[in-house]
Amino acid sequence: MTESEIREKVKSALKEKRFQHVEGVVETADRLARKYGVNPEQARLAAWIHDYCKEWSEEKLVQVAKELGIDDSYFEVTELLHGHIAAEIAPQEFGIVDPEVRNACRYHTSGRANMTLLEKVVYLADAIEPGRDYPAVEDIRKVAEEDLDKAVALSMDNTIEFLLKRRLPIFPLSVVARNDLWRKQKDSRGR
Repeated sequence: MTESEIREKVKSALKEKRFQHVEGVVETADRLARKYGVNPEQARLAAWIHDYCKEWSEEKLVQVAKELGIDDSYFEVTELLHGHIAAEIAPQEFGIVDPEVRNACRYHTSGRANMTLLEKVVYLADAIEPGRDYPAVEDIRKVAEEDLDKAVALSMDNTIEFLLKRRLPIFPLSVVARNDLWRKQKDSRGR
């Protein structure tokens, strides 16, 4: 599929507001990719598909996740299933077989330890695209212009703080990802 065809398929699957968010993520991922030496085509593809399954019902997400054999730990925080499922169905739905693109989609909400540059770009683009409006977003956007890793770590801190304040579950992989990024920040400053 061409990027234009992928765009149209995603547009037909989402409500207008969510699609506008996806367009913002695509634009932001493209810009960050060019800034940090990541393949912009890969970033754009992952950004186009990252929320393809976001508007599915929780029942459908869980059913499809079980059919695909997705790890049971994701059922504790079903809000994360949409990216994982989109990554799994990307070859059939979009002809996207590139594992780097699929992983950037898969981990765009949770992150993971040792994230690739592409994964960081898509994660951050989702958090700071122009339509996002939350207290820390401007600070994270500023840091994103100077230090990709620090911006991703700050974004993860912000998300974890949000979840803690609301006593919502935190996916273990997100904590591992956050700790990995801050440890690397500390190590790079110590040299």
